[in-house]
Formats: sequence, C-alpha cells, structure tokens
Amino acid sequence: MPTIDLNSDLGEGFGDYRAGDDAAMLAIVTSANVACGMHAGDPQIMARTFGLARERGVAVGAHPGYPDLWGFGRRVLPYTPAEVERIVAYQVGAAQALAAYAGHRITYVKTHGALGNLAAANDEVAMAVARAVKAVDPDLSLLAIALSAQVRAGEALGLDVHQEIFADRGYTEEGLLVPRGQPGAMIEDPEVAAERVVTMVREGAIIAGSGVGSGKRLPTPIRSVCVHGDSHYAVATARTVRARLEEAGVTVAPFRPA
Repeated sequence: MPTIDLNSDLGEGFGDYRAGDDAAMLAIVTSANVACGMHAGDPQIMARTFGLARERGVAVGAHPGYPDLWGFGRRVLPYTPAEVERIVAYQVGAAQALAAYAGHRITYVKTHGALGNLAAANDEVAMAVARAVKAVDPDLSLLAIALSAQVRAGEALGLDVHQEIFADRGYTEEGLLVPRGQPGAMIEDPEVAAERVVTMVREGAIIAGSGVGSGKRLPTPIRSVCVHGDSHYAVATARTVRARLEEAGVTVAPFRPA
C-alpha cells in the first residue's frame, strides 16, 4: 500500500469567530491548508494556525479562495482568469509571510471552495491558478483535485502536482464533486467515509456516488485525502480515516514535509 497524506482546510475563522476544531484536527492530519484572509482567516488566525502546525510537525500550505467572507468562498464570483491569477498570488504571498513569522514554511497551494471547483473544470481558471503559484514560488507544489483541469495545468507549467481525493464528499460519474446541497454531496458517517477512502486508495481510483460498493471507478494516482475541517463530524471523520488507513497498512505522512 502507498504512503498517503491526510489534509484538512484549517484557520477558517475570522476575528472572534471560529470554524471547526483546528487544535484537534492538527493532532490527526499531516498537512494543513490554511485560509489566507479572503474567504476566511486573518493575520492573527493564520499566525496561530501556522505556529500550532509547526509544533505538531504538520506540513502547511496556502488555501486561497475568492474574496467572499460572507459566502465562505463557496460562491463563484465574476473574476476574469487574470484577476484570479492576481488574487491567488496575493494570498500565497500572505501565507508565506505569516508562516515565516510563525517559524514555519508553506510547501504547497490548494484552492478553496468555489474557486477550487471552477479550477477543476475550467482550463483557463486552472491555468491562472497554476501561473500564480509558479510566479510566486515555482518550488511550491500544487495540491489538486484528482483527474481535474488543475492537474493538467500544473503539469503543463512544470509544477510538482499531487492529486487528492475527498473523504467526506460524493463524486459525479465524471469524477467531479457533487455540488453541495444536492443528494449525495456530503458523507457524514465517519465509518462510511473511512471505508470508502481505504477502497479508493487500495484500488487507485475515485468511486462515483457516495457509497463504497458498485459505483463507477475512475483510475487516478492518489497522494492525499482531504477531510474538511468545518463540519461537526470533521474530527471524528479524520480520526477514523487515519485509523482505517493505518490498519490497512498505509503509512500516513505529508506528501511534502516542510
């Protein structure tokens, strides 16, 4: 069985507002995607999250999204690819600065929410994200939704690309995430999520739908598994996914340690 990274989107509060249990998640995951202040997060939260990740030996990456605090970055905004390129570059730079301030170092970039989903399906947006990453620091890796336009764009520009699957999300027959709010979009049962992850890792394929059994298989390299950090079942899901992977003989370790 391969070595697999376990990542989560963290640092997604704002001011006095907190989203999820970052401290608990940082005791489980091996990589943390830290919000950069546009869809969530702020300098205080970023510095604190990077610092705690450093203490826990967790690798960190920038998690840029649309400038959409009200919508938590889950609404598509009418930005051109050139504008997307600049807002991603801005956020990657902010993450580098706050990580350095906290004595840590970001090693990768993973897009958030609506921007990530659009970059998964739209070649122009995917290329804008990849250009921004390469322009700011070509040594950064791109953590990309498996089988997506993000992968193609990053590889075309010579970036180090790692493909991820999602433990807590259902997939369409085309290998894209089922949109939130639609049936089968979310997988809330930690055991179901964990069994599904182990099956996908073992088979080297995405399973369409939200079950474990007879869904369509889409072969792909899998280097990382994401558990979203903002749900009430996030900690239980992350803990169960890690335990089941390790029981299956999988080494859980960051794909790009700092």
